[in-house]
Amino acid sequence: MASWYAIRARGTGAEVAIYDEIGAYGDSAKGFLAELGALPEGTPVDLRLNSPGGSVFDAVAIHNAIKRHEGTVTVWIDGIAASAASYIAMAGDEIVMPENAFLMIHDPAGLVMGTAEDMRAMAEALDKVKGSLVSGYAAKSGRTTEEVSALMAAETWFDASDAVAQGFADRLIEPVRIAANFDIGRFRNAPPVLVKTVEAEPETDDAADGAEFEAKEDTDDAAEGDEVADAEDAQAVPDTSEPPTETPRPTGEPPDPAAIRAQAIGHARAVVDLCRLAGQPQMAGRFLEQDTSLDEVRAALLAIKAEAEPEIAPHHPQPGRSSAARPWGEIVARTFKLKG
Repeated sequence: MASWYAIRARGTGAEVAIYDEIGAYGDSAKGFLAELGALPEGTPVDLRLNSPGGSVFDAVAIHNAIKRHEGTVTVWIDGIAASAASYIAMAGDEIVMPENAFLMIHDPAGLVMGTAEDMRAMAEALDKVKGSLVSGYAAKSGRTTEEVSALMAAETWFDASDAVAQGFADRLIEPVRIAANFDIGRFRNAPPVLVKTVEAEPETDDAADGAEFEAKEDTDDAAEGDEVADAEDAQAVPDTSEPPTETPRPTGEPPDPAAIRAQAIGHARAVVDLCRLAGQPQMAGRFLEQDTSLDEVRAALLAIKAEAEPEIAPHHPQPGRSSAARPWGEIVARTFKLKG
């Protein structure tokens, strides 16, 4: 089964790679923490990050576990450490960034459906989560909590030089070659240079495994790992159309690789979006592996939704007669007692 992390021994130390969306494929931080805790006490760790973020609660747990680790932890941001991944980076004793890498911080986000009280409760929860994240970023960077809070609210992207200058990283190294299939459209303020890199670089075959961003270094055989978390609970799967098929070409003329690539990218993004909206992001990799059509993806997600048990909050009134209600016949009999 694919995973978003990998931990392996390297000489006298260990290498930890987070190369995907934190909490993806149905794997929580529990397994990660167990493997990290199994390392011998004092083991030096190289933590390699190339992640768009993911579950903020998993990220907080990982951050705290890394801070508790007694060995030296060096964080290498191989391509991008965005959102929750950037908070994990702050736990390192030293943060190293290639000159063409990026780090991004922003406010936590979540999705809620319910009453006004439910929404107020979610807003309060997000504020508390943000307060915890602000403390971690401020402790590493040396900036005030007010400064960090403003940077998060603006969804701030730092290139490597900016990250070092503002205290969010410690050291620059030579740039590395980045092959990206990362859906940069999910962020509102992505730097144009990063967007250009994403659009210009050729896709790799590994795009189908559900990973959204993969960095490769020419001189380093770094380990490849297999959304508040975006708690998405869609009520229906949108009717996203199948990507248009390629226009038939004249007989004998080879197919256009650019058109084929664009079609594959469009299909992969549509599958990922459908799975996220249905609250089943871990299913995307499997659908892409099996080359499932969008109609089949929608049908499968709707079937999963139909089988799921309804989430009923006991403190909210539910439709229908309550268990404490008495039949009308009994009420009438007690009220109007017949004489005779």
